[in-house]
Order: sequence, then structure tokens, then C-alpha cells
Amino acid sequence: MAIPAMLRALEGETLSTTPIWFMRQAGRYLPEYRAVREEAGSFLDLCFDQEKASRVTLQPIERYDLDAAILFADILLIPLAMGQKVWFETGEGPRLDPPFTSDLLKSLSTDGLHDALGPICETVSTVRAALPADKALIGFAGAPWTVATYMLAGRGSKDPSALRLFAYKHPDAFDGLIELLVDSTADYLIAQAKAGAQVLQLFDSWAAGLPKSFFENYCAKPVIEIAKRVRAAVDVPIIAFPRGAGPLYNLLAEDPHIAGVSIDTGLPWGFAARELSPHATVQGGLDQLLIVKGGDPMLKAADQLLKTFNGKPYIFNIGHGFVPETPPEHVGELVDFVRRGRP
Repeated sequence: MAIPAMLRALEGETLSTTPIWFMRQAGRYLPEYRAVREEAGSFLDLCFDQEKASRVTLQPIERYDLDAAILFADILLIPLAMGQKVWFETGEGPRLDPPFTSDLLKSLSTDGLHDALGPICETVSTVRAALPADKALIGFAGAPWTVATYMLAGRGSKDPSALRLFAYKHPDAFDGLIELLVDSTADYLIAQAKAGAQVLQLFDSWAAGLPKSFFENYCAKPVIEIAKRVRAAVDVPIIAFPRGAGPLYNLLAEDPHIAGVSIDTGLPWGFAARELSPHATVQGGLDQLLIVKGGDPMLKAADQLLKTFNGKPYIFNIGHGFVPETPPEHVGELVDFVRRGRP
């Protein structure tokens, strides 16, 4: 059986043709996704509809022949499964109610986690059965700090300082929340792997701007603990994505339980190649807005990215997810360019 190129890269192999996939590759920039989304009703209905979620997970593979599909789901399914109300406001994003307090911690539970998230694992099994053997299937979850920020604020927050202050003022409650998220996230990822996910990625989207000690305690250590538990149960490589962490990426790249690190648009490529590549496979780095622009600026940046990681295990990706206005034909042009092989 063919080993997917992405898995070979995560094992440390340097490939003549760089494996490629994209964050948010199934999404609003694709007309076929928008059609299914309209059928589904709400965003959460789409996540929990095994047939429709499988369909949109596979759409980018059918259109672009990418090296990996990533499960269509959301990082906030865990707080929903634990008992916090979650919904999505059109054009505004997620809402959670009530915002996290010490009293809410007492009401949250992981007891029904597997039943609540069972449909997500069914989607994993369906997609794995439909994918060609040479395509990897990526499962994922939100990292504890990022999920906690939504649970604390009741919505997305671009300024996590108030949330950090809560952690300082109420350390017992915040530590209890992080521990609960470590437990539930590890169990959820193990279930995804047993259902057929071959790679697992942890998204820490709000890791930027944190003091080193805070990042170490509430970003790096929880992600590493999840990775340890998952790796003890299933033989699946784990990618960490601490967006905006800068030089603190090293805390994750150097841990033996982390196979890969996905770099954001702000991390210098030379730093990643020099400091991270000796420890973990690097993924990502291209500014996703260059794909909106397309043409020579996009291709020149992609070429430079490939040259930077020439001779090192590398997975081509962007620094964050596609934005809705991304032209699908620009994505196809970029995939064709990367498929020509390393410079």
C-alpha cells in the first residue's frame, strides 16, 4: 500500500515533490462548498451531518488532487459536547453561553463526550474509506488555550489580555479548565485516529503575544501532554500550530512527541529552516492573501519558500486558513506550481 507523501514528510523524509494541502481548504471560497452549506442549514448542522461533512471534506481533493484531506469540523465542538451552549452568528462567528466562570466549570463534563462527538468520528471513517490510499486524512482539535479563550469570552477575542488576567486572578478555576480540555481533547483525538485519521493537528490560533512563562504553562505543556497521551494510544504523528508564537515555536518543535510544526505568516522562513527543521517537519508559511492576489507575486513567494526548505522535510501550506474571497483558480495554479517539484 502506498504511504501518503505527507506521512513520509512527517517521518523526516525529504521528497522530490513537496506534499501540499491547505488550512480551510474546504470552505466558502469553493462554490461546491457553498451549495452544501446552504443545504445543511446551520454551520453546526453541517459539522454533525456525516454525509454532508464527508462531502465537503472531499471536495478539495476532487478539485485539486491535494495530498491530504482535513476533517470538516470545528474547534468548539468540545465545549459544546461538555455542556456549554455554542452557536454561530451569520457573519460574526461563534458565540458561547454562559461565558466561563468557576461555577460553569462545575457543570461541565466529559461523560457524554464520545456520544456527542460520535458523528464526527463517523465522518472520519466515511472519508477515509473514500480517499485513495496515497492521500492522508488529517484530524484536528483546538489546543486548550485557544478553546479556553472562546469559553472565557463567549466569542472570539482579538485581545486575550483580559483572559490572561482571569488566569492570573483565578488560577485554580483556570487550571481546572485547562486540565478538563487536555483530558477531553486527548480522548477526542484518539477517537479520530481510531476512526481513520492518519495525522492530527492542534490549532492554537490565539498563541500570539503571550509571556514566555504563560505560553509554556498554558500553550506548550498542555499540547505536549495531549501529544503524549495520543501517542501512547495510537501511532499517529501530531502537528502543532501555535500561531504567532515566534521563537517560542521551539518549545514545541523540540519535543519528541511533536512530529511537525505549522508556521504562520509572521515567522521568518529562515528562522524556521534553521531552528525548527532540525527537530520537526515544518509546514506552511505562505501568506494566504498572496493567493487572493495570485500570479507572479504568489508564485515567486512559493518558489522562495520551496528554496528555503530545499533539502529538508517540508509540507507546503499557508500561514493560516484561506479567506472566502480566494479565487479557486489561483489555488489550482499554486498547486500545479508546487507539483513541478523542488527547485
